[in-house]
Amino acid sequence: MEKIFVVKRVAETLWAAEDAMDEAVVHASALTSDIVQARKDLGTSHLLWDASLAKVAEAQAALAAARTAMMDAHHALYEVKLRLGVRQKLEGGGHPSVEEDHRVDETPVRRVG
Repeated sequence: MEKIFVVKRVAETLWAAEDAMDEAVVHASALTSDIVQARKDLGTSHLLWDASLAKVAEAQAALAAARTAMMDAHHALYEVKLRLGVRQKLEGGGHPSVEEDHRVDETPVRRVG
């Protein structure tokens, strides 16, 4: 099988994993909000909900760490792609390429105020 097709397949799986992680972060954040709102709606003590809210916050921290690890994997896979001699720009899933992620914006910053 040609390298480009294998690399493209891995890239598409990577993008799907990145999207799933983003979705998990969104849902965990919504859960945090929902727990706080449930406490308010039911007029219950903060103490009743504290342990569950702390566990969700712990899960959110783990998701953030996992997402960072996935970004590290993304960059490592980009290096693998180059070492395999695949130079084609891979696009898909609405994700910018690593090259685009690393572009330096040389637009001068205007000071305000």
